[in-house]
Amino acid sequence: MATEVKVPTLGESVTEATIAKWYKKVGDAVAADEPIVELETDKVTVEVNAPVAGAIAELVAQEGDEVEVGALIAMIKEGAEGAAPAKEEKAEAKEESKKEEPKKEEAKPAAAPAASAPAASTSANADHPLPPAVRKLVEDKNLDPSKIPASGKDGRLTKGDVLNFLENGGSAPRAAAAAPAAPAAPKPERELREGEERVKMSKLRQTIARRLKEAQNTAAMLTTYNEVDMTNLLACRNQYKDGFEKKHGVKLGFMSFFIKACTTALNEWPAVNAEIDGNSFIYKNYCDIGVAVGTPQGLVVPVIRSAEKKSFADLESTIVDFGKRARDGKLGMDEMTGGSFTISNGGVFGSLLSSPILNAPQSGILGMHKTQMRPVAIDGKVEIRPMMYLALSYDHRIIDGREAVSFLVRVKECIENPERILLDI
Repeated sequence: MATEVKVPTLGESVTEATIAKWYKKVGDAVAADEPIVELETDKVTVEVNAPVAGAIAELVAQEGDEVEVGALIAMIKEGAEGAAPAKEEKAEAKEESKKEEPKKEEAKPAAAPAASAPAASTSANADHPLPPAVRKLVEDKNLDPSKIPASGKDGRLTKGDVLNFLENGGSAPRAAAAAPAAPAAPKPERELREGEERVKMSKLRQTIARRLKEAQNTAAMLTTYNEVDMTNLLACRNQYKDGFEKKHGVKLGFMSFFIKACTTALNEWPAVNAEIDGNSFIYKNYCDIGVAVGTPQGLVVPVIRSAEKKSFADLESTIVDFGKRARDGKLGMDEMTGGSFTISNGGVFGSLLSSPILNAPQSGILGMHKTQMRPVAIDGKVEIRPMMYLALSYDHRIIDGREAVSFLVRVKECIENPERILLDI
């Protein structure tokens, strides 16, 4: 009995993934719940486990293929113990027969040379099932896959082949693309100079770039700034940090104070916590705060659910846990979707001032920065104080300037007088 392995649900708004790596090949034995493939999405990498014990009967999708949620990617022969030599022998025989076919064609006086390239591609395409993303594109555009030159591994048709075919008006792109040994890229790449190297963008990095640009193009984005005196917050933290760590087993940082300050301000200015959906505004009676975390793979934003209800210890523990698992690539999709507001701390990298970009579909994002000793006027005198610049980027379509400035001032008041957070004043 063969069991299907499909792409699992990957989270809100995530509809496709890329096959990053197969851990198993056809004929390999697998145990139930053993990871067999790694999928790369626009947020994280996800491992898919074998639903049953048996042997890999077929890999429907190959490494690098884009697959949609629910798409079939492999078949497992349940109960088998890696017994797939027969299939491999058949595959080898099939490959041998393919190698002999060109020899027979060479003996014919033959048609026009230009026709040979599409013919090779046609037979190759017919021998391999189309990856789900490619099949959807072909069906949407009402194309005949046998007419599209294939440049993928073993003659497989890729999404790039289809797009290239469409760009060229439905005709073969260029003669060079027909050569199976050296398929032509859809677009010419710049020649590298000495000392340069080319690294392919990961799925995560491509999506980060696309979403940030979409946010800039869609939202009426504006940024307002303020500065906060960190004197009292630093004194509060220094006074209680040892006792806090001893009792709760986690260090008392600054982020929990800023999250609490933001939830206080969001409750008073709900438009900053809302989002636009078509011609409607969606207001939220909860504060799901996204905390931006930089990782070697790119920026991820895990979400702290109902942050307004959590204690300082809960917030600090969650932040530490998110940071560790983000760097290890172990965050779940459900932990990075559905946020209502985001906080980004560029100060940990030394940033003094910046304008954060919205994390769509959210309407607001707070940027924290480096705390720096600066001269400020206090009661008519110049004093040296630890100061931090704050930046609030917001969508002007839903948030007016009065609301944005008032929100930021409220955050400033809570940070400069932390007792306001505890007393809710």
